[in-house]
Amino acid sequence: MIESLLVANRGEIARRIIRTARGLGIRTIAVYSEADAELPFVREADEAVCVGPANPAESYRNAEAILAAAKQTGAQAIHPGYGFLSENADFARTVAASGLIWVGPGAEAITAMGDKINARNLMAAAGVPVAPGTADPAVTVEAALAAAEEIGYPVMVKAAAGGGGMGMAVANDAAQLTAQYEQVRGFAERTFGDGSVLLERYFPRVRHVEVQILGLADGTVLALGERECSVQRRNQKLVEESPSPALTPEQREKLLAAAVRAGEAVGYRNAGTVECLFDPATGDFFFLEMNTRLQVEHPVTELVFGIDLVEAQLRVAAGLPVQFEPSTLASQGHAIELRINAEDPKRFLPGPGAIKTWVEPHGEGVRVDSGYAEGNVVTPSYDSLMAKVIVYGADRAEAIARAKAAVDAFELIGPKNNLPFFAELMDNAEFVSGDYDTGLVSRMR
Repeated sequence: MIESLLVANRGEIARRIIRTARGLGIRTIAVYSEADAELPFVREADEAVCVGPANPAESYRNAEAILAAAKQTGAQAIHPGYGFLSENADFARTVAASGLIWVGPGAEAITAMGDKINARNLMAAAGVPVAPGTADPAVTVEAALAAAEEIGYPVMVKAAAGGGGMGMAVANDAAQLTAQYEQVRGFAERTFGDGSVLLERYFPRVRHVEVQILGLADGTVLALGERECSVQRRNQKLVEESPSPALTPEQREKLLAAAVRAGEAVGYRNAGTVECLFDPATGDFFFLEMNTRLQVEHPVTELVFGIDLVEAQLRVAAGLPVQFEPSTLASQGHAIELRINAEDPKRFLPGPGAIKTWVEPHGEGVRVDSGYAEGNVVTPSYDSLMAKVIVYGADRAEAIARAKAAVDAFELIGPKNNLPFFAELMDNAEFVSGDYDTGLVSRMR
C-alpha cells in the first residue's frame, strides 16, 4: 500500500480523502492556500504546506508549487480530488514522470475524454449511444447554423473542453444560436483556453443519470450502479440519489453495460463517471461526458454498495486488488446526497461569509462530509460547497424522510445557504414521486 499521500485539494474532499488514508495507516499531507489556513482539513493532515495565496491559479492549480510540496514532504503519491488539477492530463503525466503515484486514471484516458467532441466520437465507435450532434468542432457561427439545421432545434451549445456544467447554453432558433455561439466560444477561450464549440440535440424534458465506473489494476472495468442527478440549477447538480427512480431493470442493465464499454474503450483505471442523458418518454439514453476523477456525489454509491471508493482508488493506484469481491457486489437500499452551498436559496447566487453557528445533523443513516466548522470563513475564492449531507434508508421513502429530518436539524448561521431550498424540495410532489427531470428547479422557482 501507498505509505504517504499528498492531497492536492481543499475543503470537504480533502478531509474525505485524509480520513480514509489515515485509516489505512497512510501518512497524509495537505496543501492549502493562505485563505484556507484555518480550515479543518489542514489540521487533520499529518503535515501541511502552504502553496500560495487565495487565487487558485497561484495555489491549488499551481502544479509547480504542489510538486515542490510533494518533494519537500517526501510524498509517495498524489490524490487530486475533483476540480482544480484532477483532470489535467499534463499534471498527471508530470506526476508520473516525477516518480510519484497518480491516484487517478492515466494521462491518456484523461486526454481522450477531456475533449467532448473526441469523447463523443470514441464512444460512438465503442457502441455507446450518443445524442445527435457534431462530430467536429463548429469553427464558425455559419458552421454552427448549418449543423443546427441538420440536428434540429433546440440545440445545446457546449464548450468542447468544458465541464461541471460550465460553458453551456440552449438555442431554440437561429437568432439565439448566433448569440449563444459567440458567448460560449468566448467563455470557453477565457476559462478553458480552448474556444472549440460543439452542438448536440437538446431534450427539454430529460433526466441526468450517471454511472460510477471503477477500472481495476488487472484491467477489469466495473459499473457500480447509477446515480440520478436531475435536481440542478444552471446545469450544476444540487441533489444526487442512487438508485435512479426512473430506470426499469432492463434499462439499468443496458446503461451499466454501455458504461463498462465506455471505460474499456479508453483502458480506464481507477474511479470515473460516465454521465448520460435519459429520455423517460422513449427509454433511450445518450452519452454526455466522462469525468475522469472522483465525483462530488460518490458517497451515495458508497452507501448503497457498502464500499469505500477512496480506498479502492488508492489500492488500484498501488496496483493492488480492491477490498471487496466484485462478483458479490449489489446495490441495497437507497441513498440521497444534498449539496449544502453558501448561496441564497432562491436565485442561488453566492453568499460567502463567516460561520457563526455550525451544528451538523446526526443519527441513523445520516452522514455529513463537511469542509468547514464553526468560526471558519467561506470566501468567494472557491466553489460555494460547504458540506454534503448524505442519507441512507431501506427504501427511497425512508431516505427522503431522513433527508428531511437532517435538513431540519442542520444549524447553520452566517453565510447564506440553500438549506431552505432542500426543506422545500423534500415536500415537493414531483421530487417525492420520483417522476422529475432537469427542469424541476426552474419550475420551483
